[in-house]
Amino acid sequence: MLGGSSLLSVSRCRMTEVPAIDMSAVPDGKKLVRSPSGLRMLPENGAFFSPFSLEEPRWVPDRECARCMQCDTKFDFIRRKHHCRRCGRCFCDKCCSKKVALPRMCFVDPVRQCSECSLVSQKEAEFYDKQLKVLLGGGTFVVTLGTSEKCETMTCRLSNNHRYLFLDGESHFEVELSRISSMQILIEGSSPGAGTGRPSGMLLHYKPMSSQDVQQLRVEAADDKKEASTWLMAMHKAAKLLYEARDQ
Repeated sequence: MLGGSSLLSVSRCRMTEVPAIDMSAVPDGKKLVRSPSGLRMLPENGAFFSPFSLEEPRWVPDRECARCMQCDTKFDFIRRKHHCRRCGRCFCDKCCSKKVALPRMCFVDPVRQCSECSLVSQKEAEFYDKQLKVLLGGGTFVVTLGTSEKCETMTCRLSNNHRYLFLDGESHFEVELSRISSMQILIEGSSPGAGTGRPSGMLLHYKPMSSQDVQQLRVEAADDKKEASTWLMAMHKAAKLLYEARDQ
């Protein structure tokens, strides 16, 4: 399903000439932090966390784990208990033996995860390996703000720190992902969110920082339909991760 993902808003509500401020260039140094789950490479400034990031879970206390939370094996001196780094639940070695990369929690190395969580993390790897690169590369779209009849051809791309959508044409503005309230993928020849055809655009709804009124941003494919479709599919995947991170 490509439409109706409930999400995040934007920082500017009029398509006007403004100085181009590349927020991805703002210094956001990293620091190495050791947690009970492993080594993590975190931003020095907490305000620069990627919107796709997930917080480390609270581990179920050892005293509350007499048995594996999957196979119900009783723990003893031989059968040790292990905590999944993604969900924090307690398992035996058999049920929590896989070490899988978990970039959404900024771990430096693959970490121990239960079978259920490891499958989720492996699926997310495609986003980080492929779709994220597509979003950073950008696509060309016809952009309309609100109900205005004025539109502009702009390049839309994700910032290097993953916190903004940059739209550049004759003018420039930035969409902060953490402020988007809803997103719909437009399907070629169909109403928003309908059908399974090729994505041709998207609708973002947001509340500008200066107003409580919901505003709309419409983005539609320009000349290169294939490039636009690929970018929109990647954006749809990003929206699902953003919704999951916010829901948690």
